[in-house]
Amino acid sequence: VLLSIIVPAYNEINFIEEAIRCVSEAPYDKEIIIVDDGSTDGTREVLNSILNAQNSKPESIAQHSNEIRVIFHKKNMGKGGAVRTGINIAKGDIIIIQDADLEYDPKDYPVLLEPIIEGKADIVYGSRFLGGPHRVHYFWHYIGNLLITLVSNMFTDLNLTDMETGYKVFKREVFEGIEIKSNRFGFEPEITAKVAKKGCVIYEVPISYYGRSYEQGKKITWKDGVKAVFTIIKYNCLSR
Repeated sequence: VLLSIIVPAYNEINFIEEAIRCVSEAPYDKEIIIVDDGSTDGTREVLNSILNAQNSKPESIAQHSNEIRVIFHKKNMGKGGAVRTGINIAKGDIIIIQDADLEYDPKDYPVLLEPIIEGKADIVYGSRFLGGPHRVHYFWHYIGNLLITLVSNMFTDLNLTDMETGYKVFKREVFEGIEIKSNRFGFEPEITAKVAKKGCVIYEVPISYYGRSYEQGKKITWKDGVKAVFTIIKYNCLSR
């Protein structure tokens, strides 16, 4: 089984090297696809140096290393746009979305992959609300996540606990016939609506969560929560 690990990154100079290191240490055959979404803080330069180091390895070493592929967006398209780019070039049997800020820990890959590898699931959502260790943080973000998940469940008839989770794992064939259109964080409710309509088997598993503060670079805001509600309605009621 080949994993395609898609890492959308925008202005993550403080985290990107550590994120690549942690993902590279995951004990699987994998390709790491980093999509720099128009960063302006030096992230692009760091990624270029990593690419140059990879390309300078002797062939005998390089062919046994994790393949790191980097795509540079000329302008910022949002998380959804970066994920879409990664999915379009992924070669793996299983696709994992991995945020570059390490709010989600690659050490959770075994529990995320197990339902798919055992043939039980088409998709696995890593839930921050099923009992895994997590940083105690923003109360209103927590309430907002619960409300958005509730609204999504009302339209999809799923009983998810964390629709907005950044840890989503897919069999590659899930994306056959599905076109991702949302940019920014609309990817989460859009893909949830579309896989629910497709009848995919979805599992949830508990994960650890190390939420960061706005001072540390957190990007999602209440405006994205409002947009998520409209995205839920759009892709559940107004789109085929």
